Amino acid sequence: MSGAKFITFEGPDGSGKTTVSVKVTERLIKEGYSVILTREPGGSAIAEQIRNVILDPENTAMDERTEALLYAASRRQHLVEKVLPALEQGVHVISDRFVDSSLAYQGCGRHIGIDPVMSINQFAIEGHMPDYTIFLDIDAETGLERIQKGRTYLDRLDQEKLSFHMDVWNGYREIIERYKDRMILIDASKSVEEVTEAAYLAVKQILDEA
Repeated sequence: MSGAKFITFEGPDGSGKTTVSVKVTERLIKEGYSVILTREPGGSAIAEQIRNVILDPENTAMDERTEALLYAASRRQHLVEKVLPALEQGVHVISDRFVDSSLAYQGCGRHIGIDPVMSINQFAIEGHMPDYTIFLDIDAETGLERIQKGRTYLDRLDQEKLSFHMDVWNGYREIIERYKDRMILIDASKSVEEVTEAAYLAVKQILDEA
């Protein structure tokens, strides 16, 4: 690559990833950094169509392995169409979710296992992992409470029971330990302003050292 960094934002539902990643990216662009923001599942036209299938609340019959495969398919398309071309052009990429989400949600939330889900995704990403991951850390109960209060529309995963979100949270603990060299943990229980500032400073330091 060209020295451009691939940085992901991860965290349980309700951690504020989307809000914070948008604010951080907007500030960096305003300051002259060459950076784009994207998201998963989605981020490109085909990947967004797969996203709609995955998150549609009507798709209650979806098998857990089908779900994992759809996420990997969406990720592959997003990677080759959006992430890699930007990095090759020297543009830093910030992504709201990437492979860690599948490891936590399908690997642990759906009880497929982290390693089997990683195998599916290795086929999709061919070894392209994030350089750094900003992990917005919040407990499952608080995150779910935020979702139920703050969203008028709940997708298929938002509607899962607390036990599912607890399994996801526990999965993230294992993933953080497994990939601790690239993980930067931020306390997401604080105000949006405080979390955004902490995330901004962390990303800025990464980009300044690139």
